Amino acid sequence: MASNGSSTVVDDTQTSLEKIKRQLASGSGKNLLQGPLLKRSETLRKWNERWVILDPTTGKMEYKMRRNEPAVKGKIIFDADSVIALSPVNFQGLPKYDGCCFYVGTPQKKDYFLCAETPGAARAWISTLHATQLVLRAHKEAVNSLSGSGSAKIGTVATVVAAANSTALEASKEIEAAMKISLRNALGTVLNRSPDGQMDDMTIMKETLRVKDEELQHLARELRARDSTIKEIAEKLSDTAEAAEAAASAAHMMDEQRRILCAEMERLRETSEKQLESAVVKVRGSEEKVLALTKEISQLIKQRDSAAQEAHMWRSELAKARERAVILEAAVVRAEEKVRTVESDAETRIKEAAQRESAALKEKQDLVTYVGALQAKLQRFIF
Repeated sequence: MASNGSSTVVDDTQTSLEKIKRQLASGSGKNLLQGPLLKRSETLRKWNERWVILDPTTGKMEYKMRRNEPAVKGKIIFDADSVIALSPVNFQGLPKYDGCCFYVGTPQKKDYFLCAETPGAARAWISTLHATQLVLRAHKEAVNSLSGSGSAKIGTVATVVAAANSTALEASKEIEAAMKISLRNALGTVLNRSPDGQMDDMTIMKETLRVKDEELQHLARELRARDSTIKEIAEKLSDTAEAAEAAASAAHMMDEQRRILCAEMERLRETSEKQLESAVVKVRGSEEKVLALTKEISQLIKQRDSAAQEAHMWRSELAKARERAVILEAAVVRAEEKVRTVESDAETRIKEAAQRESAALKEKQDLVTYVGALQAKLQRFIF
């Protein structure tokens, strides 16, 4: 049951993580800031005008040759630790770009040198890029918080994204103002280069109205696109908040499960230590018993050797007794022969011989009894 609960919590956390990643990566403020910038090429060190589009949710800057061109020329990818700063040096060289240059250091260790049309536009780009870095850092901390390795609150992601979007909106106004200044300068250059000399007021007014009309149409399209983007941002921020709450709940459940598992591991560790101590005590008792049995076996071996020596001694005694018995039997035979030879000579000596014979028989009996006792004793020692 505990494993099923843990797997459910992990699945919920993964779902919340994926949802937040999809929402942030789908572009809470995608393509929110765009405008013209001068970019220095890496090889020829030549300055080229590019239309740059910033995605605040991924730290990615795409640039094109021209604004209406569909193909992307290249990308500048940075992260929360990248160095982005306004340069005190005018890399471009022309005096009108003083205070307009800035650079971006990327994780790939590539430096990009860029110039805006006005110092205000350069500061607007810098502030938006810094706000985007805050979004990337908050996103990373939120993911780490769900993974159990961070301390940031997930709900701050939506706040940081909203702040970045607000900064980008303010920066868009500054960039639009810079574009207007550039347009006026370009219009002034065209008028100054008129082949017919000085133009009349009506012609200048018509040209100005045409340019203003195009600019107003462009601004209207931008406002409609921006309103649509703001609505989309509001919907996605609402979804992000719900996903953040679900992820926070899942993270809390994971912490509770982790606490329970830690307590169970501590209990198992204490049980294992107690079992180990008991096993050590039993091993020590077994070692003492083994030592006692070893001593007892040594004593029994000594007793066995002593019994073997005593048995050998009794075997020697038995052999001697057998020799004496053989000698006595021979003596009895000789005595019987002597009795038979002298029986006819003297009756008186018969009685004496009979007495001797009975004495000899008695002695024989004693010897046989003695030999039997020796054999029985020997058998007891042997078996």
